[in-house]
Amino acid sequence: MNVVTGATGLLGSHIVEKLVEAGQPVRVLVRSTSDTSFLDTLGVEKVTGDLTDPASCAALCRDAQVVYHAAARVGDWGPWEEFRLHTIEATTNLAQAAQQAGVRRFLHVSSISAYGHPNGSNLVLDETAPLGVNVHRWSYYTLAKVAAERRLWRMWEQDQFPLTVIRPSWIYGIRDRTTIERFHRIMTSGKIKIIGSGDNRLNVVNASNAADACLLAAGNPVALGQAYNCSNDGAITQKEYLALWAEAFGCEPPTKKVPFWLASSVAFDCEVIWRLLRIKSPPFVTRYTIWLMGRLVYFPADKAREQLGWQPRISYAAGIAQTARWFLQQRQAAVCE
Repeated sequence: MNVVTGATGLLGSHIVEKLVEAGQPVRVLVRSTSDTSFLDTLGVEKVTGDLTDPASCAALCRDAQVVYHAAARVGDWGPWEEFRLHTIEATTNLAQAAQQAGVRRFLHVSSISAYGHPNGSNLVLDETAPLGVNVHRWSYYTLAKVAAERRLWRMWEQDQFPLTVIRPSWIYGIRDRTTIERFHRIMTSGKIKIIGSGDNRLNVVNASNAADACLLAAGNPVALGQAYNCSNDGAITQKEYLALWAEAFGCEPPTKKVPFWLASSVAFDCEVIWRLLRIKSPPFVTRYTIWLMGRLVYFPADKAREQLGWQPRISYAAGIAQTARWFLQQRQAAVCE
């Protein structure tokens, strides 16, 4: 039995889809309020519960062989308690349940954000780089990802917990419900700007390609006790990436530029104001967003390609066009309802 958490999310739904296509049995954990319409089309076993509840985790991991842990509190804004509870404590509960169930592999979806926020011209960081470097103040998503992954590595070191870690970068693709609507709005309104020169290489990966890496890693004995960057589908610059989205959305690509340092400074000022005013909705820009788009640091995925044989099957051109079509169709369907 394969267990998948975060199955209603972007990456989790692609993992489930690929397991079902491969004829593998799948069990997922969902909340009572979750939209399971896509999962229902796949005929997977559903367990209703919450990762913050150890009993739910125990029921989920019963007779499981492989656990794909893709659930976490995502986003670049929100109270620390939510990130602590739904990323750190949830991961701990699930890992302990998986250990007690005797699973043969625990595939943890971390993030290249777990490296922290290092930056620098021509800086290239592979899987040997330390975690949690230069983390921005209030970057709770990153802090939680670092803490959760460190707990799992302690379990590996102390108890030989059967751990493999995948560190995706910025994930995009069909069934994205967190970023694409906002991205479409700023692209089509002309508000988006190029951060820096725009010639920096982006760390972006399609959800389907990232799911392939997860399945390959979970089934490969070489991957036991290893971490893999799943951080790009090939070489692409910020300007090239934005131009592909502009073409897919039918709008003009951005041409205006803002220095990275200035954009980061403005973002920090926004964060300070929002914190002082205790505004729950995120600022229109955050340092994390600026770092994702304008960072000069690059995270290669050579290890995954060499050890796992991972080769992204969906190119940027095809993946962006596919994702844009899906989003616009969903948007049109919502208008017609």
